[in-house]
Amino acid sequence: MSRILLIETATEVCSVAIAVNGVVVALEEVQESLNHAALLTLQISRCAEQSGLTLPELDAIAVSAGPGSYTSLRVGISVAKGLCYALNKPLIAVDTLLTLALASKPPVKAADENGRLFFLPMIDARRNEVWTSIYDQHFRQINFPQPLILENNSFVNYIADFVPLSNESRLVVSGNGMQKVLNVTFFENTVMSTIKKCSAQYLSETALKMFQNSDFQDIAYFEPLYMKPPNITVSNKSAWHEK
Repeated sequence: MSRILLIETATEVCSVAIAVNGVVVALEEVQESLNHAALLTLQISRCAEQSGLTLPELDAIAVSAGPGSYTSLRVGISVAKGLCYALNKPLIAVDTLLTLALASKPPVKAADENGRLFFLPMIDARRNEVWTSIYDQHFRQINFPQPLILENNSFVNYIADFVPLSNESRLVVSGNGMQKVLNVTFFENTVMSTIKKCSAQYLSETALKMFQNSDFQDIAYFEPLYMKPPNITVSNKSAWHEK
């Protein structure tokens, strides 16, 4: 049996779940959180109550590993590492983009024998930029996650660099950055998924496989995929008072 705590803080969503053998048995999330640090431990406690499990009974801690918000990712990773140290449990790091791709797979006949179905999860990176990657029908990553500025023909050009486009090709776009695709030229066989937000429940499938394969992180050295450094502003108050 596998009992895994799932933590998702890569975006504006603050979400926690517990999955038993890959099945989510408890879920707590706030869709538009501005304070992940204040919410996360409370959500973990509530999920433990819902599931009837105590934290020491967990087998592993899984956390969304980015890309995403620098500050939000730091909060999730810090809490996950703290639990792993305190409970002596392994740490599982799950690719945030992969979880969105898996969540957006069609309910019927997702596999195309000719390999013409592709998944493009997108995470909002502010302004016209998203973080994205491309996955094939078997959810194998075709290219490394990267930032993409969506303007004019940039979306079609990006896809064409990695995917053989044809009338039979289908592209499934998901994530909180997907709305930005509507403002640019996009491939006509692009489907907008109903999966727009990250959620801890989406980590369950991948986390279970990684647990079964003992695919764990070194707790001391693991760092999430930030993509960008934090946006730090410097106050001018001190300089003003010195004048």
